[in-house]
Amino acid sequence: MRVINFSDARNQLKQVIDQVVADCDVAVISRRDAEDAVVMSLNTYNSMMETYHLLKSPANLKHLEKSLAQYRKGQTKTKALVDAG
Repeated sequence: MRVINFSDARNQLKQVIDQVVADCDVAVISRRDAEDAVVMSLNTYNSMMETYHLLKSPANLKHLEKSLAQYRKGQTKTKALVDAG
């Protein structure tokens, strides 16, 4: 995560955007007399929102935790993909 002040971010906006996209990271823009803001790529935002969507349901969260526990214990099976064509 990169922190950059507002004036530098404004003067280097293209570089800030290019960097967050290339690094799949975020940049925090700090402002002296206002709340800070975050710049991130659309892919990073979409990924974050998908994670939020999956974890906001208590039932889905419980299912994912159970699946991860099974994976960590080696209780998984490998299956071949079926060609639907």
